[in-house]
Amino acid sequence: MAGLIKRANTWHLRMRVPNRFLSVVEQKEIHRSLGTDSERRARKLLPDVEERIITELEAMKIQKERPDEADAYRAAQKIAQARGFVYRPLSDLVEAPLEELLKRTEAAIADQSGESTKTLLGALEHPRLRLSGLVDEVERLAAHDNRYKSENQMRLWRNPRNRAVANLMAAHGGQDILVAEIDHAAALRHKAWWMTKITAENLSMESANKDFANMAGMLRRYYEAIAQPNPPEPYHRVKLKDRHKGEPRKLQIPVEWITEKWFAPGAFDGTNDQARDILLISIETGCRQSEIHDLPPRAIVLDHPIPHLCVDFEDGDNRREIKNTSSKRHVPLVGVALAAAKRHPGGFPRYRGKSTYSATMNKYLRGKGLLPSPEHTIGGVRHTWESRMEAETDRMDFRGEMMGHSVKKIRQRPVYGDSSPLGKRKALALAIMLSVPEHLG
Repeated sequence: MAGLIKRANTWHLRMRVPNRFLSVVEQKEIHRSLGTDSERRARKLLPDVEERIITELEAMKIQKERPDEADAYRAAQKIAQARGFVYRPLSDLVEAPLEELLKRTEAAIADQSGESTKTLLGALEHPRLRLSGLVDEVERLAAHDNRYKSENQMRLWRNPRNRAVANLMAAHGGQDILVAEIDHAAALRHKAWWMTKITAENLSMESANKDFANMAGMLRRYYEAIAQPNPPEPYHRVKLKDRHKGEPRKLQIPVEWITEKWFAPGAFDGTNDQARDILLISIETGCRQSEIHDLPPRAIVLDHPIPHLCVDFEDGDNRREIKNTSSKRHVPLVGVALAAAKRHPGGFPRYRGKSTYSATMNKYLRGKGLLPSPEHTIGGVRHTWESRMEAETDRMDFRGEMMGHSVKKIRQRPVYGDSSPLGKRKALALAIMLSVPEHLG
């Protein structure tokens, strides 16, 4: 607990160092000027200054106990901030105005703490993180953002970033360069490496662009974490574009194809019932495949007056992340989708938390001649459903809400009020529902 003492005409904080910090500072008491001769003002300042000192001591403890450069650098930033300064390494301070140097020196002398002095005078340089450690560091920094991702979703998050790092290292002759050395020239070298690879192996430019986007995102997050500017956006305007290629678009599955081929008796006899019923649910809901096969049991609500699916972020044993907050929605179940959900009230454990469903089902349908062309995939069912809605209503925002798209972006203005009620959603689903064959009902 801190108290007040007066020296000359100025009030100071006097505080015993808590036991847990005695190994950090070589003193049992901390004295700090409050910069006022008014006792009333000093008492008002006391709690805030005491809190800043505790923050400072916590950061010093991290510096001493965790030798990791990035952690130590972040701790130095906290210490400097607690003293009212922005942390600047010595290499930056040599160019600082004389007035700032004097203020830092005076604060360091007044505090008489070795760690604080080193921090205020910039003893730590920028972290020397190497490229090989970037993904692990960013994963640590993104832990809160990724808290809903399942183990499989984390693997899918991690793999393309590891691939981008490996490719950038390959572009630099296999060298594990420092992250601080990744400038625009390094990004252009990455681009040149990809151009050679694409030409030699006839690859898609999209793979290269994903690399560039992943590297840019990781660098941005890393530099934000150490409160340093991202050196002029190394990957700014680093992109490959094929002027002869149009925008990729999944082909719709014609409604007639669904009713004549997929609804035909025996069409799915060669696959398992979970795979079949995931597809049937997608036909009458327009849900993304992962939104269906990753559903936890509680998200299939059949005992409600309007049976529906709850598409939402999940925690715990069935942890999963959905695409974005706009994807959170209640999806009414009608027709073949309702029948399929009733057959699987506990969800689809065979595919939950995995990435095997799409490839498995596309392979089966293609092998049986049940896709209209080699370019079609089951993902086209979602686009078919949107077209079916479009034929029924011209309300683009309502259709977007049903699909899990951002209504704000569609309307291009803030959105007020509640989302569309489940009954209204069911009415639209019923209006476009396909006839249910007896063997699938």
